[in-house]
Formats: sequence, C-alpha cells, structure tokens
Amino acid sequence: MIKEIKLPEIADNVTTATVLEVLVSEGDKVGADDMLAEMESDKASFELPSEVDGVVKEVKVKAGDEVKVGQVMFTIDTEGGDAGEKEEKSSGEKEEPAAKEEKKETSEKDEAKVAEDKKQADREPEKEQEPQASKKEEVSSAPASDKPASHVPASPAVRRLAREIGIDITQVKGSGPSARVTEEDVKAFAKSVIQGKPSVSSGMVDDFELPDFSKYGEIRREKMDTIRKITAKSMAGSWQNVPHVFQFDKTDVTELEKFRKDYSKLVEKQGGKLTVTAILLKLSALGLRKFPKFNASVDMKNEEIIYKDYVNIGVAVDTERGLIVPVIRDADKKSITELSVELGDIAERARTKKIKPDELQGANFTISNLGGIGGTNFTPIVNRPTVAILGVSRSQMEPIWMDGEFKPRLMLPLSLSYDHRLIDGADGARFLRWLCEAMQNPLVTMF
Repeated sequence: MIKEIKLPEIADNVTTATVLEVLVSEGDKVGADDMLAEMESDKASFELPSEVDGVVKEVKVKAGDEVKVGQVMFTIDTEGGDAGEKEEKSSGEKEEPAAKEEKKETSEKDEAKVAEDKKQADREPEKEQEPQASKKEEVSSAPASDKPASHVPASPAVRRLAREIGIDITQVKGSGPSARVTEEDVKAFAKSVIQGKPSVSSGMVDDFELPDFSKYGEIRREKMDTIRKITAKSMAGSWQNVPHVFQFDKTDVTELEKFRKDYSKLVEKQGGKLTVTAILLKLSALGLRKFPKFNASVDMKNEEIIYKDYVNIGVAVDTERGLIVPVIRDADKKSITELSVELGDIAERARTKKIKPDELQGANFTISNLGGIGGTNFTPIVNRPTVAILGVSRSQMEPIWMDGEFKPRLMLPLSLSYDHRLIDGADGARFLRWLCEAMQNPLVTMF
C-alpha cells in the first residue's frame, strides 16, 4: 500500500512552508515518527515525521522548495522491503502495480484540473480587480490599520474606487488637505502593490536609501531567513501602530533567591529547573488574573476590547536562528514545578528545532529575560495582538536603607512595556508594583 505524506495544517493563516533539508532518500527504510524533512514556516522551524513504517518510494521535494499545505511531499510503500518485493514477484500479481500507476495518473489529472480551474478563476474577475488578484499575497501581508475605514477622510467616489480594485483604504496614506485620501493616492498605492513595493503606510518598509558600503571596504550580503523576515515585519508593524509606554521598577529578590535555592532540588527531582523565569511565569499568571486588561487585546476595527478567560504566557528564547517565543498555556492553573518542567522542555525544543508551530501561538502576555546576558534595563516592543510585555534584566547587590541602616540586598530591574490604547500609566504602575511586591513575598502571593 502506498501512503502519501503531505504537508499538514501548520497554524492559523499559515499556508506554506519551505523545505530546509530532506532527511531521507528513495529506497530508505523508515519507521513511524522517523523524520523525513526539516521545514520552516512563518512561525517556526519544525520536522516532518513519517506516519507509517515502510520504504520511501518517492521524494517529491528538495531543499529550498516552497510547499503548500496538503501537498504531497513523499510516498511510502507500507509493504516495502525485500520480503514485500519478493512476495509481489512470486505471486505474479501485476494488477496492484497497475492500479497504483492508474491511481497516480488519476491524481496527476486531478491536480492538473485543479490548477486549470484556479487559472480560470483568476481570469474571471474584471480587469480593474486584477491588481488585487495578482498581488493578493502582498496586500494580505500588510498589517491593517487600527482605525476603521469610516474614519479615513475620503470622498465616496474614492472609497468606491478602493473597493473595486481590492484596496484597503485604511492602508493608503492621504496626500490631500488634512491627510485626505485622493483618487491618485489609491492608484499610487495599487501600483506599488502590483510592482511588489508595499506602501510606506503599511509600516513594513524602510525606504531609507543605503549608501554604497563597498567603497569603504569589503562587504558581504546574506539573505534574511524566514524567522528574521517575519520578526522584522512584525516588530515594525507593532512599533508603528502601538503607542508604547515603558514602566521601570526594581524589586528586592533577596528572599526569593533563598526560596529558589531551597526548593530547587525538589523541582530537579521532577525533571525541571527552578529559575527566576519559572517563578515569574507563575506570579505573572496570577497578576494577569488580578489585572485583566493586561490579558486582553484591542480590536480597533470594531472598537472593542477582547478579554480572555485563559492565561497563556509567551517566553522569549534566544536561539541560533533568532528570537523564538514558545507559549506556556494555562499558566495560572499549573504549579511552579509543572511550569519549571514545561518551560525547560519547550525552551530546549525551540533551540533544537523541535518546536511545533502551534506552540508559538496564542500568547496573551510575554516575558523576556535577558538577565543571563546582562544589562540594567531595556524596553521590549509589544508584539500585537498582546498589549504588554515584561523585560527582566540582571539582578545585582545594592545598599538598601532598612531598619535604620544600609543593608546589602539583591535587586532585580524590571521593564514593563504596554499598549497605551488600552492601558493607562496608573494601570501599568499598579501592575508592575504588584509584581514587584509578589516577588518580594512569593510564598504569601502563591499560597
């Protein structure tokens, strides 16, 4: 029996992935869960496993290929192997191979028909809609503006033109009085999309003209990998559209460090490592329950606030491929030991390319801990659709006035970045102060 191995559903809004490396060849014996290829999508790098035992009959992809969800990448003969081949030859049954060939031809005809239907569908829209069809991917990749279309200053005729050619008018930068969008603005935006040059108003393009660096010395250029491209675009869009506020504070973690050392061996017996990040996961989860705005998202199109009844927290992980943020789900329902074990496991899989794409989605809040590297403070960027992110820097001993004298205390700097569309300064200060006090008294807060 021939089993087709297809690219599975990866994650929401992800329809393709790139083949980084093919790990098998035709004729190789594989077992269920053996890795066939290393893939990379917009969300993460991951490995494609075999679903069955057998022999690789066909390898339909190569390194560098872009593969669509549902596309056949490998075929595996589940009756493969010497024994299967000998039995087939001795029985003299040639109907099965013929049936397989017929099935393959039918499949190829079906694929050809689907491709022809798609071409026909692409030809059906009116001519004025061609810019939208020909550059649908580019238009969809641009982040929608946070203001409703009704708030964009433009005449009814200009709005109708934008609708007819498939342009989101909220993405068009107006050149008229009071930034009013004109017919020329809409046409210029459509032209830039057709030419593969997204409008500056999309928030993704840096149109700064670079000098010729080679005249000063030797240079080399490297193409951005998928993760870096997605990070660059996402951060640029978030920075342009989210009005950031940065809140700083310090907390005395002298007692928390004692707590961590006292319970570290207990957690190690369960297969985890009790770290400051693991403790912050638990405390932040409790804080998000207490301050629900920090666990929400902003929907400016519908002018609504989306409150979430679950607490998922992303933790930034430094990898050789760049920053990856796996998500710990239902963090408020798990003990510190459970969180420590899960955090260690998911961080290791992120570094070794074993992370699954859906494990990088659904965060309501993010923790980025750079304390292991150093620094006194930093201002992380809020990554939409979350509304806040916590930055953690390196703790250090400082003289603190206590009980009429200076005493050495271990102080931890924290940075809170938040979306001012939803969270006011007082809210940000209260949340961060609560977190600082919770870290000073972890046992009281958690129990």
